[in-house]
Amino acid sequence: MGVFVFLPLVLPLTSLPIARLAEHHLHPRNAVRLLSWIGVTMAVCSTLALALLFVVGTAQIPGNPLPDSWSDPEIRTAVPFHEEVGTAAVVGLVTVLTACARSLRRHLRIRARAQRVLAPLPAGSDVVVLPDPEPYAYAVPGGSGRVVVSSAMMDSLDADEQRALLAHERSHLVNRHHRFLLAAQLASCVNPFLRPLQKAVGYATERWADEEAAGSVGDRRLTARAVARAALVTRGAGPLPSVAAFAAPGPVPRRVTALLSPALGEAWPPPASPAGLAAMVAAAGTAVSAVSALNAAVALLLLVKAATPW
Repeated sequence: MGVFVFLPLVLPLTSLPIARLAEHHLHPRNAVRLLSWIGVTMAVCSTLALALLFVVGTAQIPGNPLPDSWSDPEIRTAVPFHEEVGTAAVVGLVTVLTACARSLRRHLRIRARAQRVLAPLPAGSDVVVLPDPEPYAYAVPGGSGRVVVSSAMMDSLDADEQRALLAHERSHLVNRHHRFLLAAQLASCVNPFLRPLQKAVGYATERWADEEAAGSVGDRRLTARAVARAALVTRGAGPLPSVAAFAAPGPVPRRVTALLSPALGEAWPPPASPAGLAAMVAAAGTAVSAVSALNAAVALLLLVKAATPW
């Protein structure tokens, strides 16, 4: 196993360059999918590495539930990890599982609360306008999905801007953006080095919805104006701050600037470009992380099989 078991814990650092460059140089759809895939893969590898360190590091602790043959001197020679490593791995694994459980529970609780609020309302339309002086707009996933907009938000936009707003929120529902956001959030709970990826995925999902809204209304400048005006009138994140919102706090000026610029192509950037190089570095880090975790797992299985009487 050696040092390979530790590599998945630090290799997520290779994803930092692509997290920044993907926001500027990749089409938002490609950025969301690439960053989500990288984050989930590295998170799984990090969890596997912690689990292997837990098994190996606690094999020599008295009273552990593992077979006695796993603490054989030959095993300890082949896998030179001490009890301190196992104890740290236990703490890390418990922390990771607890953080993921809390994030998942909070996500499901917010979705259930939103669906309970919307359940008594007529189901004839996918848009629900709530009489509320606080301006907000967000998409509630689940079932066919609903777009929730306050009357204050609708009053602050003209008819064309309202169409852009609704197209943006419908894009969140149709493309299942909540799944990408949840995956990125859980990945960052597993490994703190993946938090920049979570922020990048959050921004890219908004840009993805912006681009689809611009295509739906046929006017990028109109969509940019709707985004800017909604941000100006929004004083908070709305009643559901963890749900993707049209004017959620964030780099709104960057979104407006991107909409006022020519649309990015969906083709991948050339390998020699900064974004192409960053993507290759992130892909290489992901591959090495997966291979390292697999190598450590196979080595442990072979050692355990050799030491365990059948």
